[in-house]
Amino acid sequence: MARLAQTAGLTDVQQEILATVRDFVDKEIIPHAQRLEHDDAYPQDIVDGMKEMGLFGLTIPEEYGGLGESLLTYALVVEQIARGWMSVSGVINTHFIVAHMVRQHGTDEQKRSLLPRMATGDVRGSFSMSEPDLGSDVAAIKTRAKRDGSGDDAEYVIDGAKMWLTNGGSSNLIALLVKTDEGAEKPHQNLTAFLVEKPTGFGEVAPGLTIPGKIDKMGYKGVDTTEAVFDGYRIGADKVLGKAPGKGFAQMMDGVEVGRVNVAARACGIAIRAFELAVDYAQQRRTFGKPIAQHQAIAFKLAEMATKVEAAHLMMVNAARLKDSGERNDVEAGMAKLLASEYCAEVTQDSFRIHGGYGYSKEYEIERLMREAPFLLIGEGTSEIQKTIISRGLLREYRAKG
Repeated sequence: MARLAQTAGLTDVQQEILATVRDFVDKEIIPHAQRLEHDDAYPQDIVDGMKEMGLFGLTIPEEYGGLGESLLTYALVVEQIARGWMSVSGVINTHFIVAHMVRQHGTDEQKRSLLPRMATGDVRGSFSMSEPDLGSDVAAIKTRAKRDGSGDDAEYVIDGAKMWLTNGGSSNLIALLVKTDEGAEKPHQNLTAFLVEKPTGFGEVAPGLTIPGKIDKMGYKGVDTTEAVFDGYRIGADKVLGKAPGKGFAQMMDGVEVGRVNVAARACGIAIRAFELAVDYAQQRRTFGKPIAQHQAIAFKLAEMATKVEAAHLMMVNAARLKDSGERNDVEAGMAKLLASEYCAEVTQDSFRIHGGYGYSKEYEIERLMREAPFLLIGEGTSEIQKTIISRGLLREYRAKG
């Protein structure tokens, strides 16, 4: 059989992109990931390499200077990058979500202004829904934007605190979801998305906008995760995404569907790497006169791990292709994210067990994967949230008659 996680029906261009990325991962990411991760160092050289390859413009249309590739291509690229080091995939994840939102929902002026600079990586995006007092309950957002003035000169004044911004310090564009007064009865219809351009860095980066600093995390090192505090921050009404106040919830959820495919792809990448490490180690480590891979207990574990890797990859690919086709994919994206993240945690732990005592050593790569995999169980919605989305979709499709 072929190696795991192969994808049928790819074009020559897609295959060439993936081969280039895979080579980049093997030569420029994997050899340096352990040191950078343990130092919690931002992978600037790797990011520069991705900029040179044009990866920041992978899904941005050619008319704006991008490569115009599909979500499937992007997901397969993310899978490869996460196989090398998940934090590097985090650098481009929120960027792609924001680029997707601008492309799908932005005004012509917003597209012309932002997408060419995003394609080169000169503008890099971050994505902000969460707040310190809420997690998945997006409709309960407290950060407010009050309109000041009318017409072309109108501004909004934003006050509140946001949480868990991946690339919060290193990005210079935030897709920000806040509450506005649209007079709608339903809370989610009073939410508005803003495109906030800002300088990179920490501290008060603009009048009324503070990025306090990096949040210290168990894993997912290197990439900066931050808060964002708005205190009288003023922004023009022309920075409302699509110039459509009150439409932010739907716009953000469209981005989240892309994000869930991304998280599924990241989970697949980590699971592939965990399997690669396990199958290699199991053929080198000997007990009772033979490699441990020849002991049935280990051989069966490898078989189970490989099956989970393959199943997760296929579901991720299906969800990406559905989104590319223009069809609704909330259920499929939720299923892919649920299965891939849970299987990733299981495959990584099995690899850890196969490594025995060495798996607990920081000298071995599996120790890093053991700290990275749990993040995927909660990122872009917990497994429980995915089950809620999936069950609602199923009940909608299989509505009882009579």
